Amino acid sequence: MRRGQVITLRMEDMEFPSKAIGTFEDKKIYIKNALIGQKVEARVTKNRKEHSEARLMNVLENAPSEVESFCPHFGDCGGCARQTLPYEEQVKLKGKLIQGLFDENNIAYDVFEDVLTSPEIYAYRNKMEYSFGDEVKGGETTLGMHRKGRFMDVVTTGQCKIVHEDFNQILLTVLDYFKSRGFTHYQRKQHIGFLRHLIVRKGRQTGEILVALNTSSQATINEQEFVDVLRGLDLGGEIVGILHLIGDTVADVVKPDEVKTLFGRDYYMDLIGDLKFKISLFSFFQTNTLGAEKLYDKTISYIDDIEGKDVFDLFSGTGTIAQIMAEKAKHVTAIELVEDAVDAAKENAKLNDIDNCDFIAGDVFVEIQKVQKRPEVIVVDPPRVGIHEKAVKEIIKFDAKELVYVSCNPKSLVMNLIDFQEAGYRVEKVCPVDMFPHTPHCETVVKLFKA
Repeated sequence: MRRGQVITLRMEDMEFPSKAIGTFEDKKIYIKNALIGQKVEARVTKNRKEHSEARLMNVLENAPSEVESFCPHFGDCGGCARQTLPYEEQVKLKGKLIQGLFDENNIAYDVFEDVLTSPEIYAYRNKMEYSFGDEVKGGETTLGMHRKGRFMDVVTTGQCKIVHEDFNQILLTVLDYFKSRGFTHYQRKQHIGFLRHLIVRKGRQTGEILVALNTSSQATINEQEFVDVLRGLDLGGEIVGILHLIGDTVADVVKPDEVKTLFGRDYYMDLIGDLKFKISLFSFFQTNTLGAEKLYDKTISYIDDIEGKDVFDLFSGTGTIAQIMAEKAKHVTAIELVEDAVDAAKENAKLNDIDNCDFIAGDVFVEIQKVQKRPEVIVVDPPRVGIHEKAVKEIIKFDAKELVYVSCNPKSLVMNLIDFQEAGYRVEKVCPVDMFPHTPHCETVVKLFKA
């Protein structure tokens, strides 16, 4: 076998999150975004002694459980790679792969629960960040998601099924508006052009919509006309804010030098349960609102009795979990690195008349060494990289009897759990929570106890 060789093989197994495993010439081959049971054609990209890796080119035969895609963009758009599996099969696969990670890393547990399913499997996303670009080099301007396997290409995704129809209508209207007026999209290699991104956020419970256009400074627009076009749309929700972000950063990220509010406000409101949340364009807020309610309910249920206890909420983001716990806890100390998120958490706590939370901005490893309170319960919800080893050691020093770990990345989760187990914690319960139907991603909630 050689690098660049095209091979045909049947996928026999999978590894979290999205690597399928087959055999060719008695060697394991790993192929991203293939599925168990598929017969595929792939090109070898890495040829190692122990195993090889290949890039999926074509699916020659579907897996027995696959069905027709529900989305006209499937195969072109780089998202929703699992949509040809019936939802119940997606959920089973996620549970199997996550449990496999625990077993492979010798993480002992008392109970591994079935995956909690998403309340909605279509139109569940409350935020989309679209890119302007083209499908082929030099082609007409497109707006949507990056093409599968080709990051420089952008596919117009105006019939996406994981967002409310309002998102699609806004996307197509904005694209038509700028194409009809001859505006050019930003070319990432040459750093020329105007249109960069479109961000749409919508409150699932309130219907409030925030729209932001991200451009370079290489042209100007008739801002009032742009506002009038958007406000003239017949939408299910209501646009409460329209922003224009202007920035010339080389990186393909939304990092504006200037933010202009063209209409309304620079935030929208939404609810989690009975709690109100003011969400700005850059605020972290779970992308599946109803799924988040299930995630947080499961998190709270993993605490034996929160009534009257001192609780730590580490990597607290905008303080959603902290505020839910504060309704019963004696006091919650929440620590988050991102200062804007902490400011939002404080503001939301005021909105909800919550006065038994302290929100601290700073690195968890540094800040927990300054806190005088001794928590009886610790909840952690770290970013994808997990908790740094130094911070894990500081958390362990508090010797809290109960610890609940909420993870968006089971791979980094199990690495942290090894350290917690060595420190005397036992994993009592594990529950995957599906927040991202039709994708390989999944949240996981773990309850740890120290006797």
